Amino acid sequence: MFRRLVVTLVTLGLLGALGWWIYQRYVQAPAESQARKRSGAIAVEITPVRQATMREEGLFTGTLLPRSQFVVAPKIAGRLEKLKVNIGDPVQSGQEIALLDDQEYAHQVEQAQAELEVARAGELEAVSAFEAARREFERATALREKKIASESEFDQAQAEFKAADSRRKVAAAQVQQKQAALNTARTRLSYTKIQANWQDGAGQRVVGERFVDEGTMLAVNTPIVTILDIQNLLAVIHVIERDYTRIHVGQAASLITDALPGRTFTGTIRRIAPILKDTSRQARVELEVPNASLELKPGMFVRVRLPYAQRDNVTVVPLSALVKREDNEGVFLVDLKDDRNGLARFVPVEAGITDSRRAEIVSPRLTGEVVSLGQHLLQDGSPVVVVGTAKATSRASQPASSPADAKAPRAGGRP
Repeated sequence: MFRRLVVTLVTLGLLGALGWWIYQRYVQAPAESQARKRSGAIAVEITPVRQATMREEGLFTGTLLPRSQFVVAPKIAGRLEKLKVNIGDPVQSGQEIALLDDQEYAHQVEQAQAELEVARAGELEAVSAFEAARREFERATALREKKIASESEFDQAQAEFKAADSRRKVAAAQVQQKQAALNTARTRLSYTKIQANWQDGAGQRVVGERFVDEGTMLAVNTPIVTILDIQNLLAVIHVIERDYTRIHVGQAASLITDALPGRTFTGTIRRIAPILKDTSRQARVELEVPNASLELKPGMFVRVRLPYAQRDNVTVVPLSALVKREDNEGVFLVDLKDDRNGLARFVPVEAGITDSRRAEIVSPRLTGEVVSLGQHLLQDGSPVVVVGTAKATSRASQPASSPADAKAPRAGGRP
């Protein structure tokens, strides 16, 4: 009996709760909605008009490259006997990078030295013969003047003198030739010591890649290692024609990279391509990025901000507050009658710098609150009921990108 009573009471309680829910869902709520419709008030959210600093910026993506790089390669063929550096090692200008087997080139120097000695001996012999022929020619000339020597004897002495002079000159030229051959052999021997040299000779660079191992037979110009200058990097971006006229050499920029979150780096535009490629309508721009700490590495992906303009203490409203009515851009200001109820008044405006959240109002000068949610339902003079007030941004100097690029940086890949 007691159990049946409990079940009956529980059932009645559940039925009562169900009835109350149905009343609220299908009777009370529609009644409130109908009352709101009869009053014509539209629920909106408002945001105060504020003063802030707005900056217009171009946002680009790009890639870091070494400021300079070159390949170290042998000028002669040979076996790589010793490789003195490896990937990541610091390198100074003039530093010895590798050694080739120099035995063959040392023998060539010895051979050239011996050939030079032979040529010098031949020159001495030719000089001696020339002196003898000269004296004989002088004697024949004197005898001819005294009518003692015949004309044929004079002619023979003269011919021998000229021949001796020619042999002397040939011997002297051969000495020069052999000296040049010796110099060449010595130079080729010096090429077995491979060095890293660059024009200014200043600063420290690093080995970027290694291509061969010790013992490898190298042909002329076979790459051994690459040498990189990463104390200053290049950030390469590509800009479209709309931004092309707004940048200039020497313009400062800020850079961030996903590899070093929370860090911001600086750069300066150094070169701007004089043409825009007809396939992409983009121009290549190179920025120099100081990297004394060597934290940044070539190949890193970067996002680059280029400042275009900055305006201080300007009137700003939420970007969502901007609407169009009859081809006029404007905002809805709320004239409140009490804490919640009022009228929406459409005010045409001229917008300036915008970003992903805010818009500058150039004219007229606004005060009060603007509708930031629910404005798509409004017309000039519509009654409204305020259901909430949005928090204004606390960052008074939030940077702004170009209007068309407020949501995402422009791609900076190679066109």
